[in-house]
This record gives sequence, structure tokens and C-alpha cells, in this order.
Amino acid sequence: MSEPVRVIREVELVASDPTSGMLRKKAFELPILWAGKVETQPGAISGWHHHDRNETSLYVVSGILRLEFDGGDGYLDAVAGDFIHVPAFTIHRESNPGDEPSVAVIAGPAAASPPSTSRTFPADQGPRRRV
Repeated sequence: MSEPVRVIREVELVASDPTSGMLRKKAFELPILWAGKVETQPGAISGWHHHDRNETSLYVVSGILRLEFDGGDGYLDAVAGDFIHVPAFTIHRESNPGDEPSVAVIAGPAAASPPSTSRTFPADQGPRRRV
């Protein structure tokens, strides 16, 4: 039997996948879908990673969310109301270049393998080209 239609309240979100300066909270995880939100503090930067063959979507609720890719040669900044699509195998990292925390809703496949961080990049390599 399928699950019933329901609302997941803010107080029901569960902390998941900690990264310094980023608070991820899971709303739900089903056989084919994971959804949650992430709050990123100003100046916080995730490590370089990719999600293997899985694609991910983000919707920015508030603040600025930067996504760097192409080894730091490219980046984009998304603001409230914007969506970000991260294609499969895209090596990337997220950050918040703004002065206020950013909040984004994340959705992707639940069966996704954990992010791969096998490829390394220089720690001081910042974005060079905005797209």
C-alpha cells in the first residue's frame, strides 16, 4: 500500500549529512526520492564532490547560493526564486558568498550513492568565470 498524502512540518525535519557551516535537514526519503532543505551560513563552502549518475535540483528560498563547477573555472549564483539543476557526474561545491544565511530546498533520488570526493582540488582554488 502506498503512503498517505501528508504534510511534513518544519519541526519534523531531521538533521542529515553535516558539513561545517551548512545545516541539512531531511523532510523525507522514499524509494525513489529524497527531499529536504539546507541552510548555508555566510562564507561556508562545501567540499568538491559529485553525485555519481544522479541528478539533483535545488530551489533557493532566501539568500545567495553559489555553485562552483569545472574545477572552479565556472560558477553561478542563484537567489530567492531561482532553481539550480546539477547534472549527473558534475563535480561541484556549494557556498554562500552573501552576508546572510541562504536557504534552499533540495530534491534528488533517494537511491543516490553518497557524494564522491575522490577527485581533489586545491583548497584555495576559487571561482574564475561566472556563467
